[in-house]
Amino acid sequence: MNAAEKVVCVTGASGYVASWLVKLLLKRGYTVRATVRDPSLYLSPPICFHFRHQNLTCLNMQTGDPKKTEHLVSLDGAKERLHLFRAELLEEGSFDSIVDGCHGVFHTASPVFFSSTDPQTEIIDPAIRGTLNVLKSCAKVPSIKRVVLTASIVSVLYNEQPLTPDVVVDETWFSDSRFCQKNKHWYMASKTLAEEAAWKFAKENGIDLVVLNPGFMFGPLLQPALNGTSEVVLGFTKGENTFPSSTYWLVDVRDVAYAHVQAFEIPSATGRYCLVEKVVQFPEILKTLNELYPTLGLQAKCEDDNIDKPLEPSFKVSQEKAKSLGVSFIPWDVGLREIIETLKEKGFLNI
Repeated sequence: MNAAEKVVCVTGASGYVASWLVKLLLKRGYTVRATVRDPSLYLSPPICFHFRHQNLTCLNMQTGDPKKTEHLVSLDGAKERLHLFRAELLEEGSFDSIVDGCHGVFHTASPVFFSSTDPQTEIIDPAIRGTLNVLKSCAKVPSIKRVVLTASIVSVLYNEQPLTPDVVVDETWFSDSRFCQKNKHWYMASKTLAEEAAWKFAKENGIDLVVLNPGFMFGPLLQPALNGTSEVVLGFTKGENTFPSSTYWLVDVRDVAYAHVQAFEIPSATGRYCLVEKVVQFPEILKTLNELYPTLGLQAKCEDDNIDKPLEPSFKVSQEKAKSLGVSFIPWDVGLREIIETLKEKGFLNI
């Protein structure tokens, strides 16, 4: 792959997995057009003043909080090959000029809310519209060889099939959006419907689409701000289960970023890829945290779950297809420890 073919776009670039993805892409010599939404993310001075493209404007405002993107700007290779652009996910055509000339697009941006007073408007519609808006822009660009979409394991697991210890979930499983909505699993419904819409649009428009379905991500944070994952982990340290399930499908964020790049680079990559290192129940997470950080005293704070009670075996998620991308999964407890240590270093947690 020559330099001209190593121009890619990453949406939602300041997010958890996207930040790691940008880091890895830069390390591999890619030129990265990274999109951000909030105008406060604009940099001063601009880092991409040397980049020229018709109808394409780099972020160069002198206002805003540079701390929100300095983790990207400071990456190796960022000065030469990272270009930040403003794009609004729900604005059709917002990505047209950004993806023009790219050879690959990584669409990671998506709203993450587990509750809402108006789930259709606040969660479901934005997920579908945002995905389709990016794909519509990609469909206009013949140079784009492949689009890699960050979906979720929740668009795989949520249906009426029983999840017993003898079950191995794989890429042939699909969540049922009607089941999700009936049970008010709005985020799960949004990811399911967005993935369905993506496959339909890709097929109709001849887009080479690969979809990754990662579980709940652990591992160190590059970004300075809290995100949905890190807020849930902070809840763990208080003995709280803030996710709408007592079962977690865990994977390290670095493995997910690596899988994205592999899914783009390996010509034979196709279809969906489940990315889960282990299925873990909430009490096991608390027990592990107690072993790593005894001062938390989580057993006393989690009265509803007997942390010493033997846990029933959980179902499994197949890793066969993920390993065809070269993924060697980092153990979940390593990622848990490292995200806790990152939260301590960034001043969000004092233990």
